[in-house]
Amino acid sequence: MIKLLKILGLLACYLPALLFAAPLSGEDIKWLNRVTYGIDNVTLNAYVTEGRAGYLKRQLDNRVDDRLPARVAELIGGMRISTEPVKMTVSAFQEAHKRLKSLPVEQRNELKKATNQPLNQRINETMQRHLLRAMYSPAQIKEQLVWFWFNHFNVSKDKGALNKILVSDYEERAIRPYVLGKFRDLLMATLRHPAMLVYLDNVQNANGKINENYARELMELHTLGVDGGYSQQDVQELARILTGAGMNWTDNYPRLNAKLETYYLHDGGFEFNPKRHDFGEKLFLGKKIAGNGFAEIEQVVDMLARHPSTARFISTKLAMFFVADVPPPDLVGRMGKAFLASDGDISATLRVLFDSKEFIASLGSKAKDPLHYIVSALRFAYEDRPISDMLPAIHWLINLGEPLYSHPTPDGYGMNEKDWLSPEQLTRRFEIAKIIASGKAKLTGGDVDPKTLVTPVLANKLSYQALEPSLSVQTKNALAKSVSQPEWNTFFLSSPEFLYR
Repeated sequence: MIKLLKILGLLACYLPALLFAAPLSGEDIKWLNRVTYGIDNVTLNAYVTEGRAGYLKRQLDNRVDDRLPARVAELIGGMRISTEPVKMTVSAFQEAHKRLKSLPVEQRNELKKATNQPLNQRINETMQRHLLRAMYSPAQIKEQLVWFWFNHFNVSKDKGALNKILVSDYEERAIRPYVLGKFRDLLMATLRHPAMLVYLDNVQNANGKINENYARELMELHTLGVDGGYSQQDVQELARILTGAGMNWTDNYPRLNAKLETYYLHDGGFEFNPKRHDFGEKLFLGKKIAGNGFAEIEQVVDMLARHPSTARFISTKLAMFFVADVPPPDLVGRMGKAFLASDGDISATLRVLFDSKEFIASLGSKAKDPLHYIVSALRFAYEDRPISDMLPAIHWLINLGEPLYSHPTPDGYGMNEKDWLSPEQLTRRFEIAKIIASGKAKLTGGDVDPKTLVTPVLANKLSYQALEPSLSVQTKNALAKSVSQPEWNTFFLSSPEFLYR
């Protein structure tokens, strides 16, 4: 018996390796390439060990373990965005901005330069952090959803200098914690964040001076959708409801009488100032909204988050992101029902998507946007060589027309094939593929001697065991004609199979 237990123990230790030795099916590989930013050996081993059901269950858990490798966590932990509270940076910026007007031109330019340096550093670090997490996090569905929801609730770092500071905090506190939770919580978190209130001008929205920008986008882009059944009057009424929701990073509070004091809210940089709020009765989506301060906002957020049009709109966008540019109506309908039945549970809605026959049928046919393309190429080529400097990848995304946090309009970046696979885009991707394929990208930080840069060996066990069976005859022929490892790598990273997920 003891001998048998020892044998079973050894089998348990080596079972994952034995399983990995067995070739995975083409569907397995395509499935992994869709639910992750691109396969690597770590992903394959986890998939083989847990099985598809177990792997998916872990990925969709709102408490999913997203701990990064120690060296990556240490790198991010040492960044300014991790060590300096956003309030401190905002306060320093606002103080410097006040001083500018009283200074001579020469000193003004010097102060501007000194003020912009920490702002530029923060946004650079925010981009680096996003890319490092996308590449190394074991929570791959969560990382993709951070990108999806940031675009859904888009803000731009270029809407004034202040948002260069706020974007990092917006992604970290208003997006990331809620991507697999309740949609209502995510919606409220974005509404209360100064980055959104600055970007869509609600900081200017006050009783007697109405600004409708945020109200319109809150319904058209964030919840109901353009055909969601609201009117221009609803936009105007929602703008009145949103009056008073603004920003205050100081410790100076407005002077309020005893009645208004009970309505005042201040949390971090968010402020609800009742002196700026329209307390009149409103009629929104056919329902009377009594003047009750921030409680009005909470009421309409509940209405919007639980509206059937929101369920349909959010389900459609998720299906566009994970399934097809034109998602199957039956799938969207089932997802919408799950959304409503679960009170907007994003994980439950995605469970319907990932368990569907439509999802399986779509594998390998969804075009990668530039972020998916860059991260998947790096995960494939550099998993055994630690990356510490994502600056080259930041520049590649700029070159491909998808710089992080820079989409100027509230609709965010498109995720469809027509948005990204133009002839010019393919040419640019080929040039980037050559850089990655040759190993000449300086991704390890510091002063790198070009002589020490090594060409990645992509024609390895991972590619042949996992990907080779799914390659077309044309791609196999092109790879066979390559005359060097860098050329093989370039052909592979430029192949049609690698451009889709």
